[in-house]
Amino acid sequence: MRYRTLGERGPTVSVVGLGGNNFGSRLGEDGTKAVVHAALDAGITLFDTADMYGGFGEGGGSRGDGERLLGAALKGRRDQAVLATKFGMEMEEQAERRGPRGSRRYVRYAVEASLRRLGTDRIDLFQYHEPDGVTPLEETVAALHELVDEGKIGYLGCSNLPAEQLTDAFASTQARYHLLDRSAEDDLVPACLRTGVGLLPYYPLANGLLSGKYRSGQQPPPGSRLSWRRGWLTDAALDRVEALTAYGAERGLTLLQVAVGSLAALPAVGSVICGAMTAEQITANAAAADWIPNPADLAALDAIVAPGERVV
Repeated sequence: MRYRTLGERGPTVSVVGLGGNNFGSRLGEDGTKAVVHAALDAGITLFDTADMYGGFGEGGGSRGDGERLLGAALKGRRDQAVLATKFGMEMEEQAERRGPRGSRRYVRYAVEASLRRLGTDRIDLFQYHEPDGVTPLEETVAALHELVDEGKIGYLGCSNLPAEQLTDAFASTQARYHLLDRSAEDDLVPACLRTGVGLLPYYPLANGLLSGKYRSGQQPPPGSRLSWRRGWLTDAALDRVEALTAYGAERGLTLLQVAVGSLAALPAVGSVICGAMTAEQITANAAAADWIPNPADLAALDAIVAPGERVV
């Protein structure tokens, strides 16, 4: 596993991170522990979750379960992890009574709730999940800086923040970014480079399109995520999947290696956040970052999906 500084001011993180949106929704306690321990053993250090994870999906969990299960899985190995979580999306009716989700009052409520669920006294990267549309960003940032001063969080992060609002107050930002949607390169990537903010792509496998499961002219595997999200399986998307698969084959790579390795090599990217359901998927995700494309590789990639282009 390779490691790098997240942006210009953030913590040192593994080039591949583990996303925790399956914890509490599709994975229970045992499954979460197995995946988290496999990630630690593979050298993954960045673990990303959110306060509202666990309250949706097929597992019937409650919001907050994602943090609780991740915290329990890290018990005894917390010092090996850069623990990241997010706040600011709808959690519960009681939370709504605490005011807008970017306000100082809500920020302080949210951090205490996350610390309790995670079973830790410090969150390494505390991220504003999405703007509430009401609170001035300066108020949210000031409240987060108070938490840094108090030692409750290490770094400020954001997610889904418009490029024009991105400032050097943040160590990182999260955004949808993968080889079939490079629209982040129009505005967000330049903003990250200008402000020194590290970019954490989510959905790096395009909801599974870039996992190798889906091929042109074939039915999606039964029970797979896109078997009930057929809107992603457009002719244009599947044609690009075929082209990227051939690109990888020419270089002795799987489609997964192309999707993760090339994204990790693009400007501003700090760590590629990949979800996983099994230890085997963790191993594959971690290994995918071993491929480092050269300039000719990246130029050939641009000929398949142009910088800034969105296919799906």
